[in-house]
Amino acid sequence: MTAKDSIRKVEALLNARNVVLVGASDRQGSWPPRSWRNLQRFSYPGPVYPVNPSRDEIFGVRCYPDLAALPEKPDHLLVMVPARVVCQTLRDGAAAGARSATVITAGFSESSDPASLARAAELAATIEETGLAVSGPNCLGNFGGVTRMVTMPDDRPQRCEAGSIAIVGQSGGLVMALKRTLEERGMDCGFAVTSGNEAGLTTADYIHYFAQEPHTRLIISYLESVRDPENFLAACQAAKRAGKPVIVVKLGSSDEGREAAMAHTGALAGSVAAFDAIAGDAGAIRVRTLDDAIEAAEFFVHVPLPKGPRIGAITVSGGLRGLLLDTAAANGIDFPPLSKKTDAALRKLLGVGSILGNPLDSGFAALTSKEIYVKCIEIMLADPNFDAVLVQEELTRAPGTERKEENLRAVNELAGRAKKPVGFVTMLSHSLTDHSRALRATLPHLAFLQEPDKALRAVGNVARYATGLKAKQRRVRRVDPPPALNRALSRAENSAGPTPLSEVESKKLLRAYGVRTPKEKLVRTAADAVNAAKSIGYPVALKAVGSALTHKTEMGGVLLNNRTAADVRKGFASLDRIVGEHGGDGVLVAQQVSGGVELVIGASRDPEMGTFVMLGSGGVALELYRDVAFAAPVLDEASAEALIAKTKAATLIDGFRGAEPLDRKALIGALISVSRLALDLGDALDSIDVNPFLLRPRGGLALDALVVLAGDRDAVTPA
Repeated sequence: MTAKDSIRKVEALLNARNVVLVGASDRQGSWPPRSWRNLQRFSYPGPVYPVNPSRDEIFGVRCYPDLAALPEKPDHLLVMVPARVVCQTLRDGAAAGARSATVITAGFSESSDPASLARAAELAATIEETGLAVSGPNCLGNFGGVTRMVTMPDDRPQRCEAGSIAIVGQSGGLVMALKRTLEERGMDCGFAVTSGNEAGLTTADYIHYFAQEPHTRLIISYLESVRDPENFLAACQAAKRAGKPVIVVKLGSSDEGREAAMAHTGALAGSVAAFDAIAGDAGAIRVRTLDDAIEAAEFFVHVPLPKGPRIGAITVSGGLRGLLLDTAAANGIDFPPLSKKTDAALRKLLGVGSILGNPLDSGFAALTSKEIYVKCIEIMLADPNFDAVLVQEELTRAPGTERKEENLRAVNELAGRAKKPVGFVTMLSHSLTDHSRALRATLPHLAFLQEPDKALRAVGNVARYATGLKAKQRRVRRVDPPPALNRALSRAENSAGPTPLSEVESKKLLRAYGVRTPKEKLVRTAADAVNAAKSIGYPVALKAVGSALTHKTEMGGVLLNNRTAADVRKGFASLDRIVGEHGGDGVLVAQQVSGGVELVIGASRDPEMGTFVMLGSGGVALELYRDVAFAAPVLDEASAEALIAKTKAATLIDGFRGAEPLDRKALIGALISVSRLALDLGDALDSIDVNPFLLRPRGGLALDALVVLAGDRDAVTPA
């Protein structure tokens, strides 16, 4: 579906001319009467038609036996009939002229029973056949504060305003919880979509729509699985271009979470590492928790974006100062020192001999008067070392603290003129009272963040997003793929399932893309092995080679430090047995290279998000310390540099503790080459593993490599 089609269909769904309740019932506690009441109480401007062949009247109005009996063409169907008749209802609706439908009914792909899966397949085919814009099934309806079209059966008190936040989530309960909490914090939602199983419209379609919807400034998504990665990334990029952040709470960071996603929506939740690398590159901001989404929204909605993560802070509690410092590094936040000018100005203003630094623990000196309080913040805002200023404070909960409220109003006025964001931070999370909500509404230029760790996570997420907006467009040089690629693609096409290439084949493909390897030769006799070793130069490494020998070291298939012809003959005899047992190709005699740092370069194809590239420390650091970073596959020099900077290995590359710096340019070249190969392989890629890649002061070499082709799972394996 194109972006234009997505926008057209969601427009039809959320801006319907009339709503038809198919399966209308007034049974107490059921969903149809709740949906009916919501359409009435929020003053939906169009007509609402109940349909039930067993009733002539319901909700005090005429009830129609079928869609053909309506006084006008149906526009939006709110479907609450049993699962077995949903598809026929949609076909009837499309024939009668309907443009969209919300299928609240469950029973399609939430479980793995054959009947449910068969209904899901029929529903997908029906949606394709009719062209209807369909949300659901297994959803909770939708909320339109802008359009006053509320089809959800949630009958709890809530606001219906043309707010600046749009929510879309695959869980109706979580969407409504987000909406209620945002309202509690003084932020209104213009739209809240519960997308359910997404048999028709997907999260990507809704993001495309909200990216151009004039009331929307911020999009929040609860996402269990990405149905159409290409469309999803395009939607996030459209929102990014429109200056509308997309905050995503993504399920799938654990095996248990991924299993839960499969049980709930019948879809596999992809790895969060792949999501962060690929969707993050497109502009999505993944947060860990629903609370984090709320805190980030608080910042985005009320204050300007910071230019970076350098924060100046003022506290009146040494304890809070310590908590901020403790949580800063983990959240990517930097508290740089005060400039000399700021330090001098604050010492003079507060009448103290020294300043503790940043965060500034001002004690109660800053609170002696409104003028001193505001001036402290003004001085911090003027410091060129800071991109934003945080201040310890919370909204008052009841009348009687007029002095504090006067301070807040004065800072709000200052923040309205400032070019940097100002946020207040509380010691703990807390709820708001009617008084504090009313006060908060008068302070539109301030962010009120709760609890130090959550607050700094929010600021860190916002700062990284803001930094990403400034990144230059990637300049990727287009290069015609080498002939070796066509051979790999042909092999993948004619293979059944994942197909590993041998080390020799893998390295040959990598060399075609510019990745350097040691001097080496594949041999099949001991005499040839000795001759190869003499030609290459001792010492040499000996390796058993074959497509089935993907874990050579564990099998005893790698022998190092062969320094004489006798060593080579003995080693060859040992490895030749392993090669024979596993149908291998021979023994590889390779230059044994030392010095430098072992790294891992790789690429993989995530089942949900597609291709991503990886860089990490080699050896035990990868397994033990997880020093690994991921990126979207389209790499240029700048993005390759950024990937390197995410790893602890970057410190070693620069020359740790007096060691000679390593060849960063060679590593960048290898990363770009592997990313090119991964992109050129496309769907034929399963994984690329260059492990180790030895980076030296001059150059870098792929000492070992494994390329696995995805293959064609439908192909017939030759006999």
